[in-house]
Amino acid sequence: MTAKSGTHRTPSTVLVLGATGKTGRRVVDHLRASGTATVRGASRSGEVRFDWTLPDTWEPALAGADALYLVAPDDPYPVREFVRQAAALGVRRFVALSGRGIEKAGEKGFGQGMAAAEAAVQESGAEWTLLRPNNFFQNFDEDLWLAPLRAGRLGLPIGDMPEPFIDAGDVAEVAAAVLTEDGDRHAGRTYELSGPRALTCAEATRTIAGAAGRPIRYEELTPAAYRAELLAEGWPEAAADGLGAMFSLHRAGFTAEVTDDVRRILGRAPADLEPWARGVAARGVWA
Repeated sequence: MTAKSGTHRTPSTVLVLGATGKTGRRVVDHLRASGTATVRGASRSGEVRFDWTLPDTWEPALAGADALYLVAPDDPYPVREFVRQAAALGVRRFVALSGRGIEKAGEKGFGQGMAAAEAAVQESGAEWTLLRPNNFFQNFDEDLWLAPLRAGRLGLPIGDMPEPFIDAGDVAEVAAAVLTEDGDRHAGRTYELSGPRALTCAEATRTIAGAAGRPIRYEELTPAAYRAELLAEGWPEAAADGLGAMFSLHRAGFTAEVTDDVRRILGRAPADLEPWARGVAARGVWA
């Protein structure tokens, strides 16, 4: 379904879900720096309380918002009802964070919450835009792969299939633009967001090791070995299976292509991994 006609006014109040997360907090910063809209940052511990498992928190968070940055939970169950409620309460522009290759994942594959969000906003009758980025640079320095890099060895099940990793700051800047610019430009569009060049995980690891000035090796793992390592580290089975499903999309090449969507929206090239890594290393993150 396309967006309703006559709804392309610039939003005045934007609700940002996941406002303490990788992209959400950066979306809040971009919007506040630009002054283009009133911004409300929502999360379980943020300035506006929001919890996917507590529907009583939904309506107070949505009150007065006419645009929404939607970061879906892993569980797809609450997403459709939340989007329905948001549209009924006056949200007329949805920007949903998803992931590259999500359309290839299947009903039981990776990112079921994101897939549910894509479907729900497209059925909402409001303006919608989908953002499908590659893996973030920040997976290397904020959570997912930080501990292995510090330990000197990153093992993943992706082989020599490259991926154009992207800076979460670029994703956030794109989101801020799509949330506040004339809806005629972005309504009904799906943006595939990549970095400027595709690197194998071995190449990315070497880039980070060079920036950090210390040896860090990359090791290719089988999917089964990767899952076993995650479980041994204490990851829940559902999370280990979700990461395994994500890497199956990568191995199939669904996320390998470099795209031009960041440049088309922002008028500049996306950030490159090497200078980003030098900046992170200068802070001693991988020491």
